[in-house]
Amino acid sequence: MHEHDAEIEELTEAIVAYSVERVRLDPPPLDRSRSYADLLAAAGQTITPDGLGGLRALEVFTEVLAPATISVDHTKFLAFVPAAPTEASVLFDFVVGASSIYAGSWMEGSGAVFAENQALRWLADLAGLPETAGGVFVSGGTGGNLSALIAARFDWRRRSDGRNDRVRGLMIASTGSHSSIASAARAMDADLITVPADERGRLHGDALQAVVDALDTDDLARVFAIIATAGTTNAGVIDDLDGAGRIAEQLGVWFHVDGAYGAAALCSSTVRPKFAGIERCDSFIVDPHKWLFAPFDCCALVYRQPEIGRAAHTQHAEYLDVLHGDEPVHEWNPSDYAHHLSRRARGLPFWFSLATYGTNEYATSVDITLAVTASTAELIRRSDHLELLMEPDLSVLLFRRIGWTPAEYQAWSDAALLAGEAFVVPTTWRGETVLRFCFVNPLTTVEQAGQIIASLV
Repeated sequence: MHEHDAEIEELTEAIVAYSVERVRLDPPPLDRSRSYADLLAAAGQTITPDGLGGLRALEVFTEVLAPATISVDHTKFLAFVPAAPTEASVLFDFVVGASSIYAGSWMEGSGAVFAENQALRWLADLAGLPETAGGVFVSGGTGGNLSALIAARFDWRRRSDGRNDRVRGLMIASTGSHSSIASAARAMDADLITVPADERGRLHGDALQAVVDALDTDDLARVFAIIATAGTTNAGVIDDLDGAGRIAEQLGVWFHVDGAYGAAALCSSTVRPKFAGIERCDSFIVDPHKWLFAPFDCCALVYRQPEIGRAAHTQHAEYLDVLHGDEPVHEWNPSDYAHHLSRRARGLPFWFSLATYGTNEYATSVDITLAVTASTAELIRRSDHLELLMEPDLSVLLFRRIGWTPAEYQAWSDAALLAGEAFVVPTTWRGETVLRFCFVNPLTTVEQAGQIIASLV
């Protein structure tokens, strides 16, 4: 299995040919999901005592399994938060896998860690954090939020000189925060209080202050973090980051910003002012696999004071002692900054793309999607059968098809996917079933959005 023989050489050529062809597809096929029964009938049992052989396994993937996965880089994939990895990042993801890099420690992966840290530095600069800021790439926003909040609680307990070691901590977030915040609270066995968001789903400082003022003395002492969102997933709105940050400073608690989707727009001068206050954060996350054109899975977690993250997360074991000495070679082990230990160099494809195209191209690409969003919003306003629910902060549009029932929304969505035309799924807003577009692909055009709108008649 570990020798490069003639059979593997043939497989190598086939895999490279398929991969290059997939990158070249313009547009890629939208494809669709299939049921378990259908896939079992088409693929059969693929894990066998003697193996299928590489070419046959590749054939099963390319002809059966790949077409049963929806292409997130399709220009009419506007559901959830799609992805639009650059060609350079996709190709370099191949290199990362082929290079067998362990990127958990500086000792074993210093070159990879150096490159990842340069990409993290760019992100920290966009947020206005000091030169000492730093962090790590984790799998996604859920892992990034959890790791940041673990560090926040660790810091709260450490600063209490033991008084809070057995006290159940308390976090405060908006009702518009991502579901991963509640998930983190459950995982940490912490309490979560939510602040009512406004009619746009936005957290305001005055509403946050009212919740804080209503806490009794004991609960106020349990607060270890305030969480704000820079681009909510469902509506794409940006919380009052400055107001939330000021209150966190007044309380002396950790301020975390979940920018998994929206913080990518920090690189755009047109909307950068909407993020005022993010520079106050103690930590923030942004997912390059969303709107910064990297492949899955890639979330950047950045700390204002990374030494707190390291103190909270470093794992200690005899066989790891060699990684935690005082020499400079040991100074930046990515595994010390999140809840993981083993990790691939998941930030390298993002770094390679940044290094290849330059940061100006990133700003231009984000601006393109913002312009498409604005133009599509205008199409919706001019449509007699549609109603725009709110003006966009970023690149998410919420709108209703006047007169439709939830069943009609779902039927339209299913038909569009089955026809290979588009992937747009219903969502809910204030209890009502509506439609949602999320633009992150700079190759998506206003004309394509118009085609989807026309199909809603």
